[in-house]
Amino acid sequence: MSYASDSITSHRRNGTAFQLARFAAALAWSISSKVLSDSSARGLTLRFHLGAFRPLLAELFLLFLLVVGFSLLDMIARRQTPVRSILALPKRPTQGGEWMIGAALGWGMVILAILPLALTGGLDISFWHDAGTPGILVVDLFTLFIAALTTELIFRGYPFRCLIEAIGPVAATLVMSVLFGLLEAFINGGSSTGVVIAMMMGLVFSIAWLRTHGLWLAWGMRFAWITSMGVLFGLPVNGSMRSAVFIQASTSGPNWLTGGDYGPEGTWPTALALLIGLIVLIRVTRDYAWNYTHPPVVPGGYPMEAQPPAAHIAMEQAQQNRAPALVQILPSSPQGRSVGDPPES
Repeated sequence: MSYASDSITSHRRNGTAFQLARFAAALAWSISSKVLSDSSARGLTLRFHLGAFRPLLAELFLLFLLVVGFSLLDMIARRQTPVRSILALPKRPTQGGEWMIGAALGWGMVILAILPLALTGGLDISFWHDAGTPGILVVDLFTLFIAALTTELIFRGYPFRCLIEAIGPVAATLVMSVLFGLLEAFINGGSSTGVVIAMMMGLVFSIAWLRTHGLWLAWGMRFAWITSMGVLFGLPVNGSMRSAVFIQASTSGPNWLTGGDYGPEGTWPTALALLIGLIVLIRVTRDYAWNYTHPPVVPGGYPMEAQPPAAHIAMEQAQQNRAPALVQILPSSPQGRSVGDPPES
């Protein structure tokens, strides 16, 4: 009776309804953690006059809350998964290479997105510097490094995997991409073009996880995207100029090329850059997809290790239990003669 009850409980915990509940709980925890971390960072920086560190503290608080919340949800599901696996950051030899490939892809897509603007003369870049700029730049880069991770943890981490278990990878990718685009429109006030491009970005980053079953690639890609767009070129990121601490750029031209106040993430050249980046992503992750997403191949569905016959095993065991025989080694020449003596006639 106990065995049947355990089987029913296990089935319920692996069912669609339970996985959807896990997804909803993880998403609700992510939103609550974002609000709580922003509030905590605001109060702490006001109390100790650390306004320059407020975004960094907010991202660190958010990362901590996400780790705690996702771990508790996994414990409720009785998964007993290691923390790194919960965060979709598995330890493996290629993790550094995956992150660097993602960074190269992110940087390349940003270059393609702003190239038409630069070629038409609509991009004007200016530098500004004061005594505190280098320190602010270092803090800002580290903030973006953590922010890229927390964003991917929310949209491609634990909630995404719960949704995959509930409705499958294709439907989960579409749902998270649409959700990401709608949140961009609600939080950052993106235009209709910006919402479509945000959905495309969600699609690209979701496929990065599906191709590697890890966030290393997507983390590097997002970090390079926001740092290239905001820090390197001084352009708005999600409609915000917060990252333009060393370089500031002004744009001129039609909105379909400049994106207006929202920036290049609301332009059609960015959509084309994302499509090209998706093609490149699929090509450069072929080995990762084979190594990390495909189950091991078993010819004919059976293991290839054939067990020896029982009679053979019994014979070997009997031979091992038998006392070793004494072996007498005879000399190579007859006794009483030396090797150099002439042969007897």
